[in-house]
Amino acid sequence: MAVITIQNTGQKICCNDGDNLLRVLLAHGIFVDNPCNGTGVCGKCKVRIDGAGICLSCMTQVREELTIELLQKERKHRVLTKGYMPEFEFANYENGYGIAVDIGTTTVVMALIDLQTGEEIANASRINAQKQFGLDVLTRITYEYNHGEAGIQELQKTIVDSMNEMLEELVGADESLRNQIKEIVVAANCTMTHMLLGVDARSIGRAPYAPVFREAQECLASAIGLRAGEETKLYCLPQVSSYIGADIVAGAYVCELEKEAGNVLFIDIGTNGEIVLASKGKLLSCSCAAGPALEGMNISCGMRAAEGAIEDVVISEEGVQVKTIGDLEPVGLCGSGILAVVRELIQKGFLKKTGALIQPDSLKEDDWKRSVLRAVSKQREAVLCRDQEIIVTQDDIRQVQLAKGAILSGFTALLKKAEISMRELDKVLIAGQFGAHLPAESLVGVGILPEQVKEKLVYVGNSSKTGAYMALMSKKVRQEMELLAEKIEYFELAETTDYERVFAESMRFPVK
Repeated sequence: MAVITIQNTGQKICCNDGDNLLRVLLAHGIFVDNPCNGTGVCGKCKVRIDGAGICLSCMTQVREELTIELLQKERKHRVLTKGYMPEFEFANYENGYGIAVDIGTTTVVMALIDLQTGEEIANASRINAQKQFGLDVLTRITYEYNHGEAGIQELQKTIVDSMNEMLEELVGADESLRNQIKEIVVAANCTMTHMLLGVDARSIGRAPYAPVFREAQECLASAIGLRAGEETKLYCLPQVSSYIGADIVAGAYVCELEKEAGNVLFIDIGTNGEIVLASKGKLLSCSCAAGPALEGMNISCGMRAAEGAIEDVVISEEGVQVKTIGDLEPVGLCGSGILAVVRELIQKGFLKKTGALIQPDSLKEDDWKRSVLRAVSKQREAVLCRDQEIIVTQDDIRQVQLAKGAILSGFTALLKKAEISMRELDKVLIAGQFGAHLPAESLVGVGILPEQVKEKLVYVGNSSKTGAYMALMSKKVRQEMELLAEKIEYFELAETTDYERVFAESMRFPVK
C-alpha cells in the first residue's frame, strides 16, 4: 500500500504500490492536464515530487510515501467549466450564435449560445411533441410501420415544428439574431436522430436492429425545415448502435470515460436505460427498455415533473407526507415521486419481494397500515392523498418493477461480461435530466441499483446537452466524439447467457 500527499490541498490518497501516478490522480477526480492520455509525449502532466523535482506523472510509479505539488499551467485559450463539464479549448468565433440541442424520447432541451463568449443566453425545454405517437421509441417506430412514408414525414414534421417553436421562444421577433445563428448541434438517441432527419427508422425495430447510419450527419438546417438563418448548418452527433445513441456518446465524452483509470459505470436513466462501462481502457455498452414509468408516464396518477407533482413521499404511523414541486397542492406523481412511494412501501412492509401489495384484510384492525391500503374491485391500492384521490395501484408498482428489472439486469449483465464484481466498481455516474432528481435512497431503496454502489454514486446532470454544447464550441471535440463512438463496443442483452434468469432475479424487490 502506498500513500500520496498533495501539498496544495493536504489531501492524502491511498493506492497500490506501483500504481501509475497520473491514473491514480485522475481516478480521484484531480485535474491533471494530459492531452496525450498518458503516453508521455505531450509533457503537460508535470508535477513536482519531493526529492525528485519535476516529473511527468504519467511516467511515474507510486512507491510507499510520495509527496507531490500540482503545478498550475497557463492556458492560451479560454476554458469553459460551466456545470459538470471537463475543461476544453473552444474556437475563437468573432461573432454569431449557435444552438445546442438535446432531443430525448420524453423531453427536448435547447440553448442559445453566444459563440464569441460561450455564454448561454437563453434556454427552452418541453415535452417531446412526438409523445402523441407513443411514449417510447418502439411505439413510434411501429407508427412508421403502420403508416409508411407518410408516417415518417409526420414524425419528422412534429419534432421540427416543436423545435421551431422553441427557436421562436429563444430569439423572439429578432430576425437579425435569427440570421446570425451559424450552427445547430444536436445530441439525440439514434431513433430521434433518424426521425429528426426524416430517415426511415423501421430497421431499428427489427432484426438485426441496424440503424440506417451511425456516423455524424451534417446538412443545412433549412433542408429539414428548421427556421434559422439561410446558411445555418445542422450537425448531429454520431451513434454507436440502434440503442446507444449520440446522447450517450456525448455523456461518455463529457464524463471522460475513456480516460478513467478505474472501473466506472455510466448510466442514463430514462425511457431507455443506457449503460456504459469503462474498464481497463475499454468501453462496453448495452441498452435496456425501462419504459416511461420512471418518468411519471404509464402510471395511474402519473405526470411530468411540473408544479404540483409529488416528488418525494414519507409513509409512517403519522400518515403520508408528500413534497411537491413548488410546494403547491399535489396533483399527481412525477418519476421521482413514484420511486419514492415504492421505496416507502418496501421499507415500511407494504410490499412483498414479488412486488405484490399485502392484503389489507391480512392486517389487524388497529394496524396503522390499514389507513394507507385499500382494495377496489379486487385491485390493491396505496392511498397517498384522499382529497385529491392520488393513489398508487398494483399495476403502477408492476410498471416500476419492470423498469427496475430492465436496468438492474443490464447493469448485472454488463459487469458479468466484463468479469467485474459490484465491489470492484469505483464510481457509478448517473446521467440524464431524470437521473438528476433521483436520490440514492430511492435508487437503492427500490433496488434499481444494488446496495454496494450507494456510496459511489455521482450525478452528472444532462450530459447530452453539455456534449452538444461542447461540440458546438469546438471542432476538435467533434472529431474526438466521432472517434469515441467507434471505440464504444455494444452488445445485446438478449444474447447474454441466462439473461431471462438474470432479468427475473432483478425484478425482485429488496424486501428484508
